[in-house]
Amino acid sequence: MADHRRTLTLTAVLSALIVVSTVAAPMVSARPAHEIPVSEVSTADLAEPNADGWAEVPASDVPLSSAPSSVPNADDTSVEAVDVQAARTDERLYVRLEWHDATRDRNASATREFADAVAVQFPANTSSRPPIAMGGPDNRVNVWYWSGSTGTQELLAGGAGSTTPFENPTVRTNASYTGTGGNATWAVVYSRQLDAPSENRTDLRTDGDLDVAFAVWNGSNGERSGQKAVSEWHYYPFSGGPQGPPYETLLWTLAGIAIVAVVGVTSFGIYRTRGAE
Repeated sequence: MADHRRTLTLTAVLSALIVVSTVAAPMVSARPAHEIPVSEVSTADLAEPNADGWAEVPASDVPLSSAPSSVPNADDTSVEAVDVQAARTDERLYVRLEWHDATRDRNASATREFADAVAVQFPANTSSRPPIAMGGPDNRVNVWYWSGSTGTQELLAGGAGSTTPFENPTVRTNASYTGTGGNATWAVVYSRQLDAPSENRTDLRTDGDLDVAFAVWNGSNGERSGQKAVSEWHYYPFSGGPQGPPYETLLWTLAGIAIVAVVGVTSFGIYRTRGAE
């Protein structure tokens, strides 16, 4: 009986050590699910979607869902996620978005033709988070918008239906479409200087976290205006903080629980076997 107790005690200690080493270590580097890392780079070869520099920048898979809207067919959207990468030099912020789209829609000249498009949204005033749906009258948003048919626009909005374009856009954009069928993707790179070029434009030199949201339109699915796939608010951690991969803590926690369960069942089996001898 004494041997059985020592076996169980040793098993319990080993199980505890396994759990601590499995769960605690990853928690140090894990980052929140809505955080999108920003790479600090001294020189930038990032202007084009296929630039070599993007290979060193981590990507975040941001889920999308149909935007709450009163427009017809608002819940009929087809893009479920967008990969987001971000990098910052001393002068500029670069944002690269890539998503699957089986059709390359750049023509919107006919009545029922709509172009593929994508947008990035920031608070105009970074001190507080605006309403996700195009901001509000007292808390407006800057939108960097690219369409396959019209190119780039820089917008200011204070609620649905209030969108106003800036006369002199300062956002640069390059886009590419590669692949075929279900493997085809759009990739769009935005960049802008960090200083706010004028009033009502987001100051990207903030030392605090910067809220950011995304939207994608699939033209061949009839998506335009309020019929679009959108994200929740995410943020760039300009104030610092953990930069590790998201969800890692949860996955490792589940792995630790599974290990404990296996060890426990095995120990119980040994205990029962020896007890029967």
